[in-house]
Amino acid sequence: MAARAPREARYRVGIDVGGTFTDFLLLAPRGRTVAHKELSTPADPSEAVLAGLAALAQGEGTSVERFLAEVAIIVHGTTVTTNAVLTGRTARTGLLATRGFRDALEMRRGVREEMYDNRYHAPPPIVPRWLRLPVTERVDAAGAVVTPPDAADVERAVERLRAERVEAVAVCFLHAHANARHEEEAARIVRERMPDAYLSVSSRVLPQVRFYERTSTTVLNAGVGPILARYLANLTRRLAQARYRGTLLIMQSNGGVAPPDAVARLAAMTLLSGPAAAPVAGLACMAPYREKSFITVDMGGTSFDAALVRDGEPAVTTAGTVNRYALALPSLEINTVGAGGGSIAWIDDGGLLRMGPQSAGADPGPVCYGRGGAEPTCTDANLVLGYLSAEYFAGGRLRLDAEAAQRAIAERIARPLGMSLTEAAHGMYQVINVNMASAIREISVLKGYDPREFPLICAGGAGPIHAARIAAELGIGRILVPRDASIFCAAGMLRTDLRHDYVRSCAQPLPDRGADRRAVGDRVRGLVRELEAEARRALGAEGIPRVRQRMRYRLDLRYAGQYHEVTVDVPERALAASDWDAVRERFHAQHDRLYGYHLRAEGTPVELLNVRLSAIGTTMKPAAKRERRTGGSCRHALKGPRTVYLPERGGFRPVPVYDGDRLAHGNRLAGPAIIESVNTSIFVPPGYRAEYDALGTCVLTLGGRRR
Repeated sequence: MAARAPREARYRVGIDVGGTFTDFLLLAPRGRTVAHKELSTPADPSEAVLAGLAALAQGEGTSVERFLAEVAIIVHGTTVTTNAVLTGRTARTGLLATRGFRDALEMRRGVREEMYDNRYHAPPPIVPRWLRLPVTERVDAAGAVVTPPDAADVERAVERLRAERVEAVAVCFLHAHANARHEEEAARIVRERMPDAYLSVSSRVLPQVRFYERTSTTVLNAGVGPILARYLANLTRRLAQARYRGTLLIMQSNGGVAPPDAVARLAAMTLLSGPAAAPVAGLACMAPYREKSFITVDMGGTSFDAALVRDGEPAVTTAGTVNRYALALPSLEINTVGAGGGSIAWIDDGGLLRMGPQSAGADPGPVCYGRGGAEPTCTDANLVLGYLSAEYFAGGRLRLDAEAAQRAIAERIARPLGMSLTEAAHGMYQVINVNMASAIREISVLKGYDPREFPLICAGGAGPIHAARIAAELGIGRILVPRDASIFCAAGMLRTDLRHDYVRSCAQPLPDRGADRRAVGDRVRGLVRELEAEARRALGAEGIPRVRQRMRYRLDLRYAGQYHEVTVDVPERALAASDWDAVRERFHAQHDRLYGYHLRAEGTPVELLNVRLSAIGTTMKPAAKRERRTGGSCRHALKGPRTVYLPERGGFRPVPVYDGDRLAHGNRLAGPAIIESVNTSIFVPPGYRAEYDALGTCVLTLGGRRR
């Protein structure tokens, strides 16, 4: 897409492609917003994107061509690469590896993930052994050449990959992070002999130590590269045909955005694309309270995503996994589990009720959709329990079949377990709530944080029905449901900055003495200058002036002999002054918070492993539209009663239902109640109070507690 939008452009659009729904947020002049949801089209996600844009255009009373001519920017999150890895439908990929090391991809780190389960097998490698080809070359850990590359050997391997019609080639040689010349020579031959193949070179993708992680990440990048490249080419072509001339940006796993060409080169950076926008949206949601620490959750049709933000900074990891494959690129620490509205209920071999991770998805969808689904889902249970309206689902656009949902739950769950229909539906509701609470514990309790100290921001079309019960499971007393909860990530995308992450290995002990301090300082500062120059070139090419460029510095550190490293934020002044004592102290504190101990007093040496730089290009953010405060009464929005299952009151009871789209700043109500909007519903259980704030966020509090 063009780097500059036309002068008359006045709209901004955020798009989040999910497994069940594709979400849209239109930001119009004067802060007006329009939310829209479109059923996803897994065979070609761009179809749902164009259909949603056409629907937004219709809502604005114009054609899609005229509408897109006035759109300045589209920020797009996609699950194309994620789904390819999850379903095993990656591109046909070949790997060139140093002779003797082609099986590192299958050997992994030599550690079983489930140590006491001898039936727990590693997933099949993305590249089968017969497409992992060894070539003669070798450099040592310092980058010195041990064995020069055998060009004829590389050419034979490339010819074999070409004969096997691979779509992508990964090149990963031992110690290439220290000397990339052999990889670059092999890449040149691949480019000459296979010009149409997607090329993924480890020294460009991830120039750092840890051979398995580097190999796995490089292979993941190759495996999803052609798929993402085709999708982006198709999307940009269709947008161009519809006369879109504005800027297209793609959401990345690190919480930033980048242009399509940059993302296509590093496709693995989109493996957690959609959920990465939630923390950004959460910061905007918490602005009226001047708080920057919270937990965000997003429950969609297929998955449940949880992330923790502390002091305005989402947790970032370089030790992530996707479908159990190692991904060492910087990614927001988001825990994704198969718990969504479409999650299917089933009974395991032990006779226990389970929910997910299998999902009915968008096609056929839950049984109550009437599209051919036969397996009972979370949405079916919510309908049976009265938390959803059969007549007002999606604002009335889709009428739900309550009788079909009842039959499916009765036949598949209630009768086999000897339960009543209500007990089975409520059991489904409880199980999926426990699953989601467990996912939150993984990004809070297991990381050294008490979830009770954080407000819970709950989003997603299905999330607010479950929010209060999840919070109760964790002891959280305050829940925020944003006005745009159903398209929360799409909203966050419009507030996201451009971001690029860089890394260089620099393995050595942190120095104690003066001469060593200066030598190490010179080396680290040299690497930082190299990374900064590369980062500023990238941001400059994307039209970001120097005044809107921000650099963030991190070091990977560990105790001598330790297996894992800890990534520590380091101020620029500490690097400039070679203040390694301050760096060491930051590491001790971070290690103590993560693992409950430090070795400061023992004087254990600390080792530096990698130098990291995050380059951020600040974008213009839309101003939040604040509402005028009105009275506390909600009578104007009362729609009438509905019978809802309340276990604390012994069964089904009539509960008032309010029109959430008519509730405004200052309106207050007490549970039990249902707040029904076009794209989501909020269940307010007994004991909770709900009040709308200046941004239109519904704030639920339990027993008057603030948290």
